[in-house]
Amino acid sequence: MLKRAFDVVLALLGLALLWPLLLAIAAWIRLDSPGPVFFRQERVGRAGVPFRIHKFRTMRVDAPRLGPEITVGADPRITRAGRFLRRTKLDELPQLLDVLTGTMSFVGPRPEVPRFVAMYPSELRDKVLSVRPGITDLASIEYRDESALLARSADPQRVYVEEIMPAKLQLAARYVDQRSWWGDLCLIGATLRRLCGR
Repeated sequence: MLKRAFDVVLALLGLALLWPLLLAIAAWIRLDSPGPVFFRQERVGRAGVPFRIHKFRTMRVDAPRLGPEITVGADPRITRAGRFLRRTKLDELPQLLDVLTGTMSFVGPRPEVPRFVAMYPSELRDKVLSVRPGITDLASIEYRDESALLARSADPQRVYVEEIMPAKLQLAARYVDQRSWWGDLCLIGATLRRLCGR
């Protein structure tokens, strides 16, 4: 209950302080390329319940038809505005709305698409999905340059499924086992330091 109250207060505060920035980003996206401001995608949430995550759109509207689900390196489908938004992680700001609705938390395992969740080992899947997914977590910090890492591989999808995803799952399981109020604050602080460093 305390974590949920913290999430709501922080999300409301974030939206109140950042609304000029959010509007500016929305206008930039509309001017930069045709299509909607937001990107919505089905992810798997707490207890395996699907929900639609919100991000600022960083790719062309026909991106799903032109390439794989995984984004690798300097993907030509990424728009000019999208390159900056992805590098600075500003494309994640609309997830404040997901936190308000209760489908996400500030800290928790990053939510995956159903196709990849279906590949989780059952014991890890149950553990990772026992908490609300988050905007940030241990894996977000550890694999902050995941796209560049995959770009160095001849088979990015295989590397993601066989190497990166299992490692991220272990970090998510560790978070679930060790989660605490203080730990969440430390993860938020570490995320903010990474963003400021960019």
